[in-house]
Amino acid sequence: MSYLAVIDLGSNSTRMVVEELQADGNFIELRRRKLDTRLAEGMAENDGELTDSAMTRVVNALLEFQQDYMMFDDVTVVGIATAAVREAENQAVFLDKVFRAVGVEIRVLTGDQEAYYDYLGAASALDITDAWLLDTGGASVELVGIEDRMATNMMSLPFGAVNLSEKFKLNIEGVVSPESIEKAAKYVNTQYAKLPWLDDTVTLPIILLGGANRSLARLDRVKHGLPADSDFHGYEMSTSAVVETYHKLTMMTKAEREELLDLEANRADIIVSGLLPLIELIKHTGANKVIFSASGVREGLLQEYRMEN
Repeated sequence: MSYLAVIDLGSNSTRMVVEELQADGNFIELRRRKLDTRLAEGMAENDGELTDSAMTRVVNALLEFQQDYMMFDDVTVVGIATAAVREAENQAVFLDKVFRAVGVEIRVLTGDQEAYYDYLGAASALDITDAWLLDTGGASVELVGIEDRMATNMMSLPFGAVNLSEKFKLNIEGVVSPESIEKAAKYVNTQYAKLPWLDDTVTLPIILLGGANRSLARLDRVKHGLPADSDFHGYEMSTSAVVETYHKLTMMTKAEREELLDLEANRADIIVSGLLPLIELIKHTGANKVIFSASGVREGLLQEYRMEN
């Protein structure tokens, strides 16, 4: 029996999955872990470099994860990193710290590669023919246009929940000012406007990935009396319900958002900035519903690994 562990150094969270490779080429998930490490936090004020405290948080998380995946014999460990590491001026220093700590060489995905793996993971798990795909991370968003189940356009844009929150002061203790939200929205729309293939000529659903979007799904499920901790894969919301929830969050203080988010209270300072790219994409495309996917970049990597082995 062989095992594959994937560690994912995201801009907001560090994640790990351990999969058992079956004789027929399929995988069975055995272990899944996530720790909020905020790798992208403070980069703007640190001249584009990852901070020492953020790097230490990630290394400590990886040491903890290592105890989990080393319990399995014959385990192959694959490591990936996304936007924060991709953009970091001290990328090499950080990757060396990681290798010295856990002996894993981290593959830094390009924006296009991240978008492709998002598509591959979601398309393999959802019965969707035509859609937009949006993955909102801590320091970037990945956008994919899907036609006849094929990715026709894909792009990574340099904003996400953490860096939008810091750049436009959306992480304050009190109610976020409408002026700050308007400035952030204008910035996002300026980026969207550079994509000529992103239009509203055909009304398509939006497939959602990323932590803030997962929090949105859980909030809506609780609102409808459904368990927040159960599988939300394939769950749907109307875009009018999305906008309503977003506006409710923008009128709350951080403490009120913490109470509402409950077990995900640590997202209270980035939930407004994390949902802003979705809100502006809805306006830009005229989408009428969203579909949540629990399958993204890590599952896309697993699909590729299965095809190659």
